[in-house]
Formats: sequence, C-alpha cells, structure tokens
Amino acid sequence: MTAESEPVVALTEDESWDLLSGVHLGRLVTTIAGRAEIFPVNYVVQCRTILFRSAEGTKLFSTVMNDQVLFEADDHNVVGGWSVIVRGTAEVLYGAAEIEDAEEAGLYPWIATLKQRFIRVTPAEITGRRFVFGPEPDASHYAS
Repeated sequence: MTAESEPVVALTEDESWDLLSGVHLGRLVTTIAGRAEIFPVNYVVQCRTILFRSAEGTKLFSTVMNDQVLFEADDHNVVGGWSVIVRGTAEVLYGAAEIEDAEEAGLYPWIATLKQRFIRVTPAEITGRRFVFGPEPDASHYAS
C-alpha cells in the first residue's frame, strides 16, 4: 500500500500546523476538580501557538487553574479527514504588548458576547493524523 492509500497516516509537525491554520473551530480540554471539561472555541494560529478569546466563567477559570491543556481541531470531507492534537500550556494574556500582538491576529468572537480575555496555548507537543475513509477490510486480511 502507498502512503496515500493507508487508512491512517501520521502528519508531520508542519503539516499539522498547516491544517490547524486552515480551520477556526477547535476544542479546548481542561480539568476542574479532577473532572475533564471540553469547550468549543473559535481560534487562530499565531506564531505556532493557538489563540482564542474567553469571557469570564468556567472556561477561563479552568484554563487559569491548569498548567496543562489539550487542544484539538479536525475536519473532513467525503474522502477522508484529519485530526490534530496540541498538548501544552495555556496562559491568559495580561501584558499590553501581548494583548496588542493578539489583537493583530484578527480573532473576533463568533457570537454576540463580550470576550475580553485572550488565551494562548503554547505547545509542548503536537500530533496529527490523516484518515482515508473506506469500507472495513475483510477480517481474513489480518489473519496470520
């Protein structure tokens, strides 16, 4: 089988960042009191970091309280799909220069709510997979 026909292919770091840059809806995963929480966020990629905005509340609180977060984005069409996961740290931006830099990214809330806080996820690790859709192979194909 060629790489193009493999059902699952690992992506390079550059391929993963390219795909993340092409979509703008992802999911932030944090924990609160030992319980996993997931939040959909619209985001942009800026200098190989993930940038999103938040209002006051659970998402902001859980981001501040955790030193490690996960961020995931994906997309698909009729032929296949992909998924990229960023493991890293999230920080609320407070400095004037940081906020000015974030404002230049062109990130705006999708819904009519006030989201005054910028949050940046800095990756420690990024992994991605590309998937080719197709029928399940015959089990005898895998028999030894």
